[in-house]
Amino acid sequence: MQHRTVEELMTRDVVRARPGTPFKELVRLLSENDVTAVPVVDDLDRPMGVVSEADLLRKSADQADPSGRGPVPTPEAWERAKAEGARAEELMSAPAVCARPEWNAVEAARLMESQHVKRLLVVDETDRLLGVVSRGDLLRIFLRRDDAIRDEISQDVLWRTMRLAPSEVTVEVREGRVDLGGSVEFRSLIPVIEKLCRGVDGVVSVTDHIAHRTDDVRRPPTGT
Repeated sequence: MQHRTVEELMTRDVVRARPGTPFKELVRLLSENDVTAVPVVDDLDRPMGVVSEADLLRKSADQADPSGRGPVPTPEAWERAKAEGARAEELMSAPAVCARPEWNAVEAARLMESQHVKRLLVVDETDRLLGVVSRGDLLRIFLRRDDAIRDEISQDVLWRTMRLAPSEVTVEVREGRVDLGGSVEFRSLIPVIEKLCRGVDGVVSVTDHIAHRTDDVRRPPTGT
């Protein structure tokens, strides 16, 4: 049982900007390549930061509104600096949040969540850019076929990990929703099985109807 890696999911053909790339060229790069951000790299192709649509839009947001409609919040110093920027190195969000190609999808998703970013730059052991993995890339694991999910649960989770035969626990998968049935010896095995199944790439939900023959979880009554 193994999660898909960042290397398997990432986009390799990455549009790059240099520190001195001017504002209008950055806008052109985003528009012509149909992307929402570009990494800014140095002479050794090492990421320095990322310029996104949000970074560039600060230029428009900082301009005066002739209509005078609505209150205009006072920008912080760093926002004013970005709004006044004319080159990638002045506009980019830095440092770049990076991942390694051998990371799995769970590790990448957790880093995105903790850093509040929409993409990670993927770098090798020398910090050179290899690709970009986005939230959309990570979501592709939910496009796995139901039969592939079922086979991984039956063979890797139930048989190889839990040593349970197909006759003991049945597995049905529809649109990523896993339904477990059958019977196991001990009640304590059921939450373990359910947790392992939830960890399989592409699983949306897990419902178990597994029976047990021995209740090894029930606590004996305490005396008074």
